[in-house]
Amino acid sequence: MIAAHATPRHAFRTAGRAVWKWAVQTARLCCGVPDYDVYVQHLKRHHPERKIPSYEEFFRERQAARYKGTGGRCC
Repeated sequence: MIAAHATPRHAFRTAGRAVWKWAVQTARLCCGVPDYDVYVQHLKRHHPERKIPSYEEFFRERQAARYKGTGGRCC
């Protein structure tokens, strides 16, 4: 009997999920939004006293940091 998780279909789905996760992470990094999960891990390891922001708070803070409009640059 073959285990259900050993089928080619399962392997394809697993690979597809990994590729999708990589593509989403790459797109976010291209837009200036770091990976939230990596950020949370960093906070837990290096700044345990800090409150972990929700994803929405994290996203807004990253957007503000990227587009704060300090002038001096055209792009």
